[in-house]
Amino acid sequence: MILAQPLRLARRELRGGLRGFAIFLACLALGVAAIAGIGSVRAAIEAGLKREGAALLGGDAEIELTYRFASEDEWQWMRSHATAISEIADFRSMAVAGDDRALTQVKSVDDTYPLVGRVELDPPISLARALAVENGVPGAVMDRVLADRLALAPGETFSLGGTEVRLSALLLREPDNATGGFGLGPRTLVATTALDGTGLLAPGTLYETRYRMALPPDADLAALETRAKADLAQSGLRWRDARNGAPGVARFVERLSAFLILVGLSGLAVGGVGVSAAVRAYLAGKTETIATLRTLGATNATIFIAYALQIAALSALGILIGLALGGLVPLALAPVLQAQLPVPAVFSLYPAPLIEAALYGALTATLFTLWPLARTETIRAATLFRDALSGARRLPRARYILATAFLLALLIAAAGVFSGSFRLTGYTAAGLLGALLMLAVAALLARLLARRLRPLSRGRPALRWALAAISGPGSEALPVTLSLGLGLSVLAAVGQIDGNLRGAIARDLPQVAPSFFFVDIQKDQMPGFLGALKTDDSVSKIEHAPMLRGVITEINGRPAREIAGDHWVIQADRGITYSATLPENTRLTAGDWWAEDYTGPPLVSFAAEEAEEMGLSLGDTLTVNVLGRDITATISSFREVDFSTAGIGFIMSMNPAAISSAPHSFIATVYAKPEAEAHILRDLSQSFPNITAIRVKDAIARVSEMLASLAAATAWGASATLLTGFLVLIGAAAAGSQARAHEAAVLKTLGSSRARILLSFLARAALLGLAAGAVALAAGIAGGWAVSRFLFDTGFDVIWTAGLAIVLGGVAATLLASVGFALRALASRPARTLRARD
Repeated sequence: MILAQPLRLARRELRGGLRGFAIFLACLALGVAAIAGIGSVRAAIEAGLKREGAALLGGDAEIELTYRFASEDEWQWMRSHATAISEIADFRSMAVAGDDRALTQVKSVDDTYPLVGRVELDPPISLARALAVENGVPGAVMDRVLADRLALAPGETFSLGGTEVRLSALLLREPDNATGGFGLGPRTLVATTALDGTGLLAPGTLYETRYRMALPPDADLAALETRAKADLAQSGLRWRDARNGAPGVARFVERLSAFLILVGLSGLAVGGVGVSAAVRAYLAGKTETIATLRTLGATNATIFIAYALQIAALSALGILIGLALGGLVPLALAPVLQAQLPVPAVFSLYPAPLIEAALYGALTATLFTLWPLARTETIRAATLFRDALSGARRLPRARYILATAFLLALLIAAAGVFSGSFRLTGYTAAGLLGALLMLAVAALLARLLARRLRPLSRGRPALRWALAAISGPGSEALPVTLSLGLGLSVLAAVGQIDGNLRGAIARDLPQVAPSFFFVDIQKDQMPGFLGALKTDDSVSKIEHAPMLRGVITEINGRPAREIAGDHWVIQADRGITYSATLPENTRLTAGDWWAEDYTGPPLVSFAAEEAEEMGLSLGDTLTVNVLGRDITATISSFREVDFSTAGIGFIMSMNPAAISSAPHSFIATVYAKPEAEAHILRDLSQSFPNITAIRVKDAIARVSEMLASLAAATAWGASATLLTGFLVLIGAAAAGSQARAHEAAVLKTLGSSRARILLSFLARAALLGLAAGAVALAAGIAGGWAVSRFLFDTGFDVIWTAGLAIVLGGVAATLLASVGFALRALASRPARTLRARD
């Protein structure tokens, strides 16, 4: 029984209690708890989305069409498979009440809406009654925020597309709101029949139709999806069903949680430094025990296994504590979280995220404890009687180095699999390893610099003692720099990402951006629209273009996803324009523009940057579904498209003969003085009530709110990492408390005052904190740049206020962690301290 003796030794050692392992357990438990908690919330949301899939979708399945209603053949197909169908149109328009007007996201519905769930109104009346026509005026309901903005109360009327409608009630809840996607304005619900003659749903205007279907209980959703895409292959439909009722929400939750889990892994890595330091300190305290075992004939393997079993047992305890916190805290906070989350969540104990967190914890604990454990195997018994680890060689045997490399690769691979993004995992791992290397080098440089500066500190005893402590044997430079620096590096990186996310929109916009986007301008309205603006002295510039929308379904005759993967261009419908001549200020990067009178097979000019990302070449063919019709065009040129100007930009531009005969509308951007925006909006909405105006500043504000929420989530994740780093720092300070007490005793014996000794301790902590903070600032800036540049694809500016706060925070943290132990060292009696030291 090779394990019998080590197991017996480990059990006897553990009878002495967990003294010295509080930081070990806290670091491991915190890291595991963060990952388990994030995973548990994600699992709860995924369970809620799955359980409420039909309610979120508004039916068992949905067919979505772009800018058109279903044809008779499509209706027949749906009727042959569904027991009930609800038709919905979704678009943006202007709601006008007196002189007040506001952008609103309109949902027009039929008599069967909603198939699943219930619309909640204030006052609590039925939707059918709220939308009914009374005295020739159709009813409508809207979000309270929109009603307040327009100063409307139930019973009062407003205009929608030039048609008078009555506000019957305020909209409190719509059951299918999770599928609506990003909206620039609050919601208004109205009957589709009320919009007849308004031009809001005319051919070529920008709207989407969704057909929700109630299916028989035994319907096979996967088989039905396949059949719909085969039978209606030319329709350009998008299919969604109750298996994933809110795919956009699900994708966002998955990606955000993956990012936060990697932030949690960063915290676990910080805790790993503390785990390693705790094991090292524990083994150093076992000098006499290990030496005695060696004298009695214990082999290297026996000693290694005995202490490995102890560390394994303590690691298991720390992981269990972390799992309990990560699993039970979200469960206890379920009522609060459910009230705050915009989607349904079913909180319970989910095994998968707990197993994932446990695996992370076990791998991290093994990775960071293997090295100090392995080094004890090579220490001679004579050396152990003096210093357990100082006499050991710096590197353990090759097999332990290889095992460490294998564990690190396994941890990174597991993180890649669980997060679903090997790219993000790779960046995170590279950043952490780079930060650790930078901090280790910084600690070495701090010791060398302290040694060089010692002669210059004559006449300043406190500073001289601090420099001597940093540069001398047993220096705290490495553990303090690593423990605090890694936590600060993660926080600094998140701070840079946070600041750049919040400032991305404002920073990336040009100095002169449009005041408005106008959409749904009919061709016969263009002369009057342009004439009204050109006579306005406050308008400095007008851009306009015809626009259709289409979905790229095939590239070179193959499904688009097989060629371009998940590129954003093929994930939804995209804007298409046409022009006989090369537009002004357009630069071709390859190929040629078509002749002005060209009428041959369809040609398309594609955005150059996106074409390179998708792997497109001149001569490739694109099949684009426009209003249910497939158009296959050959790429004749690539051109620069700068979307950062906030002006008009199209991924695709075709020759006029290819698409100009299809129903379409025009869009325009208007540049005007800020003080003139109100009267421009008022005059145009009165003359052209069907035209929708989107104020650029309002759109920017909505996107900024979303980015701020994302930034806040990452900041909360990083705070756990910083807390772990601070605990590790306290552990490092505690480990050096005996040495600090001995140092204080010697200095007091030699006549130094308590104030001068305390000043020396504080100077040492401040210098190490400054070194850790400075390196963390550099690592954080590098990490923030990499994430902003390669993951979020945004520009990057150094946020110096956040960076300097990190440096000052490093100094403050080391001072705070050290002051308590310094005071304890000063309070000890020199005689007792020196007598206890060999």
